[in-house]
Amino acid sequence: MAKKKTTRKTRPAPPKKSAPKKSVSKKPAAKKPDPAPSPRKVSPVVRLKSIDREIVKLLNERLKLTVAELQQLTDRREVWFDPQIERELWEQLEGYNKGAIDNEVVQSIFREILSSAREKVKEVRVAYLGPQFSFTHLAALEKFGKTADLIPVNSIASVFEEVNKGHAEFGIVPIENSTDGRIVDTLDMFTRLPLRICGEVQISVHHNLLSRSPRSEITEIYSKPQALSQCRDWLARNMPLAKLYDVTSTSTAAALAQSKPGAGAIASRQAAVQYSLDIVAESIEDNAHNITRFAIIGDQDTKSTGRDRTALLLQIPHSPGSLTDALNAFKTNKINLTWIESFPLRGPETGYLFFLDFEGHSKDAKIKKALSALERKAVRLEVLGSYAQSKTVE
Repeated sequence: MAKKKTTRKTRPAPPKKSAPKKSVSKKPAAKKPDPAPSPRKVSPVVRLKSIDREIVKLLNERLKLTVAELQQLTDRREVWFDPQIERELWEQLEGYNKGAIDNEVVQSIFREILSSAREKVKEVRVAYLGPQFSFTHLAALEKFGKTADLIPVNSIASVFEEVNKGHAEFGIVPIENSTDGRIVDTLDMFTRLPLRICGEVQISVHHNLLSRSPRSEITEIYSKPQALSQCRDWLARNMPLAKLYDVTSTSTAAALAQSKPGAGAIASRQAAVQYSLDIVAESIEDNAHNITRFAIIGDQDTKSTGRDRTALLLQIPHSPGSLTDALNAFKTNKINLTWIESFPLRGPETGYLFFLDFEGHSKDAKIKKALSALERKAVRLEVLGSYAQSKTVE
């Protein structure tokens, strides 16, 4: 028998030992930075208080520096009256003002700073055609501010007399209106007293019908003659049955409207506030560009600003061609004559006195030449003053 073939059983190979794993130290994950704290919201009230505190601080600093600057002036009369400094300041402020606030509002703020500073250096008294809240009073506030000692008097002649007697350094009177023309009383006083025109204020005059009664119940309307005249067309169309009464001022009219039922007054917005009246109708003047020019009177000479006017009184021989010959001095020297008015001479003498207003300053070379030529033709020649031209205040 054949031998069975035997097969050797092979042992399974022992499992391979795996190499020991190297321990890898893990780096700790980078810590995320804490989120930045959100800015705390400041309430508008807190922010406003902070701004107000800073504004008041700066206003006081501005006042202090202005006082120091004014104290350096050698002529103390210039403390209250230097149109060139004011003009440069207004132009500078307009350049700075890039926001929504009106330039006139900015000027009003700085006017009060100037007024307060000036009062600390030199007190000033200013006579004006009153009472308070008349348009002349508003012109005085526009020029001198609330800090000046503003003295109301009851007539244009009284303003001149207060200044002439030394009771006031300056006076302010209306001199011309774009609707009614010259103010005769003012021009007449220049022929009587030796005062000068130092400056001007031009105000856009808006008349309003004021009352405590409804419009349908107004039966009487009070105002000064000039205001009634400047609103006559509106009154004829809209208040034909109301009786019109002349009084000395628009403020007096407002006081009457306050006390009398059925009474109305033609006056300013400021008068409405002062006398607690309603504005029944606003801007009722017939001429939308109704401007009154006010003269600032005193005894002070002013410096040339480059944008000036000069006023004078002129009497010439009462003969044919004499006025033409005199006025030729303006044409020859290329001077713009802006206003001329005539007045009959008082007394037995026959002839006229002329009030002239023209562009330029009496110290300008061509104005000097014109005045010299006029003097040769004149019976009487008085320069009433040179002064800076002003912008119209709305």
